[in-house]
Amino acid sequence: MTTQPNLLPVETFNIIVWCWIAAAIIIFPFTLKLTAPYGRHSKSSWGPMISNNLAWIIMELPSLLIFSYFAIIKGSLSGLIEILASSMWVIHYFHRAVIFPFRIKTKGKKMPISIMFFAIFFNSVNGFLNGYWVGNLVPDNVLTTGLIFRMVSGIIIFVVGFIINQYHDKILIGLRKSSNNEYKIPYGGLFRFVSCPNFLGEIIEWCGFLIFIWSLPAVSFVIWTIANLLPRALDHHKWYRKTFSDYPVKRRAIIPYLI
Repeated sequence: MTTQPNLLPVETFNIIVWCWIAAAIIIFPFTLKLTAPYGRHSKSSWGPMISNNLAWIIMELPSLLIFSYFAIIKGSLSGLIEILASSMWVIHYFHRAVIFPFRIKTKGKKMPISIMFFAIFFNSVNGFLNGYWVGNLVPDNVLTTGLIFRMVSGIIIFVVGFIINQYHDKILIGLRKSSNNEYKIPYGGLFRFVSCPNFLGEIIEWCGFLIFIWSLPAVSFVIWTIANLLPRALDHHKWYRKTFSDYPVKRRAIIPYLI
């Protein structure tokens, strides 16, 4: 447990997290009805546009930087839990903010600046809540058999989710690379069962992070991740079915055989 002085009383911090969770629950029904206008669903009617690649860098960096500031710089990585949790977060968001934008083949594609700013706010809040908790509020734990099992399980689930996400992102990037920036039906891996296995992998990642760290901010992040990615997957699924007459009829949106 870090010995750094807390900026916020624990009670106040928890109230903030609960309010953030409530916001996700309130917003979720609206995200199910509203298609976010970026990527294949991009619309210029949402205001000024910005390069898709540049927007990804700008909107993903806050999560990496703010988490690192509160967990690593202002906090104290004095224990194994803090070090591993920080590593998991940084690995994901370093890839998402620094590597992924240069891998995607979206030449000429643009995103509304308004969407970028929504994402900046979302990533900033999640980066702060999780970074602050890891840097200041991780309790002192005796490494019991049960705790070690939970931590190992969480890491394994996180790694599996990360691999699923990366593998299927690679398939999608490969399709764009070989089709002159046009969309095609993806095949291979879990695309056999769902339209968005990359989103499923990301949800699995953060479920693994939650199991590992077992904190209220991690709960809020899983809820927000589902609230964002489940509607997005449903929108992608509908778009695939509408765009391709030969789209596999047995595919679901994000969870095999269910959704």
